[in-house]
Amino acid sequence: MLRPEQMSRVSVTGSKQVMESVVETVHDLRLVDLSDYDGAWEGFEPGTPAEGGDAASEKLVTVRSLKSILDVDEANAGPTRLVTEDALDEELEDIREEVNELDDRREELRDELRTVEERIDSVEPFAALGIDLDLLTGYDSLAVGVGEGDPETIEAELAGDDSVAAFEVFSEDDAVAVFVYPEATDPVEEGVDASVQDLLVGADFQAYDVPDAEGSPEEYISELHHRKQQLESKLDTVEDELEDLKLDVAGFLLAAEETLAIEAQKSEAPLSFATTENAFVAEGWLPTDEYERLERALADAVGDHVEVEELERADYDEDGHARHAEDVTEGPPAAGGATETDLGASVGGDVTDGAESPAEAEAEQEQEKETVADGGHASAASVTSSEPRSDGGSVTMGSDSPPVIQDNPGAAKPFEALVEVINRPKYTEFDPTVLVFLTFPAFFGFMIGDLGYGILYMGLGYWLYSSFDSDVIRSLGGVGMWAGGFTAIFGILYGEIFGLHLISSYLWEGALGMGGSPLHKGLQPKYGDYALGWLVLSLLAGVLHLTIGWVLDFIENLEHGFMDALGESGSWLMMMFGLWAWIFAGAFGSAPSILYGSESVFAGNPIPLGFTGFSPTMGLAGLAVFFVGLALLTYTEPIEFVEFLNVLVNVLSYTRLAAVLLAKAGMAFVVNLLFFGVFVTGDGAWHFGIGHSPSHVLEQGTYHGHEVTSVMFEGLAHSGIAGLVGGLLVLVVGHLLVLALGVTSAGLQAVRLEYVEFFGKFYEGGGRAYSPFGYDREYTTED
Repeated sequence: MLRPEQMSRVSVTGSKQVMESVVETVHDLRLVDLSDYDGAWEGFEPGTPAEGGDAASEKLVTVRSLKSILDVDEANAGPTRLVTEDALDEELEDIREEVNELDDRREELRDELRTVEERIDSVEPFAALGIDLDLLTGYDSLAVGVGEGDPETIEAELAGDDSVAAFEVFSEDDAVAVFVYPEATDPVEEGVDASVQDLLVGADFQAYDVPDAEGSPEEYISELHHRKQQLESKLDTVEDELEDLKLDVAGFLLAAEETLAIEAQKSEAPLSFATTENAFVAEGWLPTDEYERLERALADAVGDHVEVEELERADYDEDGHARHAEDVTEGPPAAGGATETDLGASVGGDVTDGAESPAEAEAEQEQEKETVADGGHASAASVTSSEPRSDGGSVTMGSDSPPVIQDNPGAAKPFEALVEVINRPKYTEFDPTVLVFLTFPAFFGFMIGDLGYGILYMGLGYWLYSSFDSDVIRSLGGVGMWAGGFTAIFGILYGEIFGLHLISSYLWEGALGMGGSPLHKGLQPKYGDYALGWLVLSLLAGVLHLTIGWVLDFIENLEHGFMDALGESGSWLMMMFGLWAWIFAGAFGSAPSILYGSESVFAGNPIPLGFTGFSPTMGLAGLAVFFVGLALLTYTEPIEFVEFLNVLVNVLSYTRLAAVLLAKAGMAFVVNLLFFGVFVTGDGAWHFGIGHSPSHVLEQGTYHGHEVTSVMFEGLAHSGIAGLVGGLLVLVVGHLLVLALGVTSAGLQAVRLEYVEFFGKFYEGGGRAYSPFGYDREYTTED
């Protein structure tokens, strides 16, 4: 639960004659997370892709391109199907040709449609002028320009230009047409628009391109709109044809993509293998409990043509690497006569029993290679690196650490998403998921504590969990349901539903005959002692939570030795316990009233804790323990001395639990205050005007045997129809706001306590996800 599933590194060694069958079998099992060969073994090279892999990859690119063009998604899948080689060759080619033809037609229509729309936009300014288009071009001695500008500025600019003999300016809205007769006698050169533009540089004139058309602009625009309608109709027809084609071929394309992806995956598997001309070695990780299933499956598939070995079972060490939990490589000699003695000789290790000369070892290695080449099987021990392992175990093809399969109960699974926001736990670390599952919902529920909000949170969580396919969103939905459940439980204990004390009145007082709900938030003066109580309990919760974190860190550091663990983790525990024992003992007799006195929390008010604080002697002893821990930390980790006040600051950070509890209670109270109104009784209690208006209750003088002393607010519900309607809006929007802020305040504060205060004591993350070689079929079947 706090550790991942145990993983084993396995080796599959055999002849290349059976490599394809081995790949097929391992792929179908989806058990082995393959390790990549790092090229360290003398005489072994990384494998090459199997035949047909390139063709499968090319077809896969084609299929994915067709999927993109047709906008195919999983909703279009239909029933699972078997995709044959003939279908991939013939049907896929037919679909490709048809899709490409329709897509080309669609692109041509879209291009032409864009051109027409651009022409319409460019001609509209000319329509405002009301001048036929053929009158704006084609002059030999007259320069014409049409564009945007200020007519008065343009006229002034032209009037002051000596090169202009005459001009005329026409304007309408933002469009301006300028006709200029130059002073020069030579005909105006082609490109008269540019001539006008040059003349009007100082007038900020922006010229338009004159369309190459005749007649009025209105008629030309009408023709363009007609052409646009034709193109849109043709485009709709092509898109309908593509949609019909999509419905016909979507299932095939999804199945073909899956089939080709599987083929490509299988063909590329040998890239991770270590190979010679005749043999191969594949290694990887799988759950230890699954090793026998792998062994049986390969034996059924290829018999004794491969040797399957469990090289190591990963345990944990301080560096995050796997080490042998037990010797799993012992057993009978492998075929070809290879033994552990052979392994020692081949890697250059010292062999004390039955040692052979280097010449004899080399001869046996050659014999083993010949055995493999003849179609026999070989032990992974006979194909090893030229460098020995320092731990004396099997030499492996890579140094990859074990992948991580988090081993949590089903109820805690959704909280893995919260943990992975930081990072997946390393194989050597404690997985904090269960601890987050036990604390996060409790923190959240304590801070919100309302049956109504809790039910809504559970409903929202269930909607996320049941309506989305994303694992992350579904996990958040699960977290929401748990957080909502604890919010509802605390709401019942507080006696509140949407901030109203109805549960207290009808359940605890009415049905059960109690004097009120078991717990109170402490917002009202009557229950103000609870606010102090929650503050102290928040501190105690912080001490307990941080203790768990440092204890886990202590256990992990035991890999270094007890003294290292004591210095790196135990010192923090000593400092925390010592400092807070001193504080809870009165801190030299100056303890705040929150802790001590006849009405204090530690005296049993309002909640009997069974603990009345430490004695001054215990406080001084705690202070001494604090300094011992500080000295031990300084000696072990001098750089961490500057952070010694974390034992104070981190615990104080948990007071946010009580602070958010009062803040959320206050927000809900204000919303209800505005709608129902509130009157105050002599015992310091606040009551909402649900049955009667607060002023009416004040006139009566008493409420449940207590004198009504004042009205805090009359309430919009008691101030006429307009007030009632406005008050309902305030009530609904206000509670929705409190509901949303519950996530952004209580949720974020609870997450912060987990990530910053708790995780920071023992958790780093950075583990590798378990990714077994294989494919989870969704659209295809093998039969």
